[in-house]
Amino acid sequence: MQNSGHPRVEIVVPVRNEENDLGPNIRRLREFLDTAFPFDAEVCIADNGSTDATWEIGNLLSAELKGVRITRIELPGRGRALKQVWSGSTADVLAYMDVDLSTNLNALLPLVAPLLAGHSDVAIGTRLARGSRVVRRPKREVISRGYNLLLRATLSAGFSDAQCGFKAIRADVARELLPLVEDTGWFFDTELLVLAERAGLRIHEVPVDWVDDLDSRVKIAQTVMDDLRGIVRLNRTLGRLPLEPVRQAFGRPAIADPRTALAFRVLRFAGIGVLSTITYALLYLLLRQGMPAQVANFSALLITAVGNTALNRRITFGVRGVENRGRHHVRGLLTFFIGWSVTASSLWLLHAAVAVPAQAVEIAVLTIANLAATVVRFSLFQTWVFDDDAPTLPTTLEPAAVLEHSRSN
Repeated sequence: MQNSGHPRVEIVVPVRNEENDLGPNIRRLREFLDTAFPFDAEVCIADNGSTDATWEIGNLLSAELKGVRITRIELPGRGRALKQVWSGSTADVLAYMDVDLSTNLNALLPLVAPLLAGHSDVAIGTRLARGSRVVRRPKREVISRGYNLLLRATLSAGFSDAQCGFKAIRADVARELLPLVEDTGWFFDTELLVLAERAGLRIHEVPVDWVDDLDSRVKIAQTVMDDLRGIVRLNRTLGRLPLEPVRQAFGRPAIADPRTALAFRVLRFAGIGVLSTITYALLYLLLRQGMPAQVANFSALLITAVGNTALNRRITFGVRGVENRGRHHVRGLLTFFIGWSVTASSLWLLHAAVAVPAQAVEIAVLTIANLAATVVRFSLFQTWVFDDDAPTLPTTLEPAAVLEHSRSN
């Protein structure tokens, strides 16, 4: 272990009413740091508003274990605790993890090493990227994935997992960003990451092994509402925050405002959509001469869908080369089937209402249906089709396998 007069890494463990888990898990964390972590590290227990014996147990641990301290924040809120402790720390890298230690501690070194080396500015553990191994209840899996998709759609977030309780930040970066973060609760993580990304900072992601804590105290409904309010507030205020000085302070090149980039992406997508719609209409008229309406509709849609995916892949989303091209086209075809179901239903309703509609009416109805399907297609292209980190199915481990893995480590 290195000793430079101050800890290279400080790990904050925010707690509130955790008298049962605090003792065994802090001892486990401290033992790991002493035997398997190559840098000088300090643990800070941040008791934010406990009303049970958490404070007393934390003081006993602080007296018993070298490299463990405790601080008291009277008001609750994970964000409040992290902001206060990080702002006063003397460490080079500031980290935090949940007291339940759901994340395998072997991910700690990969988390902080790029920050200590100066390669990255912020690091996060992710449960949603390839290589992660996760065991958790389906309800929480769906909420987590839905929340991160929402962040991509509303804030153009590029990171994969906003709320995994396993993150780190360089101290010099924290000093610039923390004053700009308003939230003091669970949305703190998301807000910090969005600000870092908008300032052009580099966010390093580490796939983690993670086992759900069945005794979690998180109030899901309240947390969801707080997060939605946070997204609305951040969308409203983001453009007014002084992020350019942060970018300049760390020598990062200026990047386009994600909202501007999104606008150009929408315009490119719309242009390709207009071309595809015209091509579709011409193909439909040609094929309709010798085919039933539904067959002509399906064939014209299929042909234009392949071309549309190829053009959007290269022009709208800037994906080039052959890597994952097959996967992108398969996902593009799945979005085609969604579009086809919309247009097919519209055509069926038209023929149910009018026995023999004019071709001009058919084209008009199908064009409107195609416009509706286009909105759905763009959303799926943006959040799924060309996102190579979005798995088709959640990656999970059976509990027994995770226990066996932890024993082998």
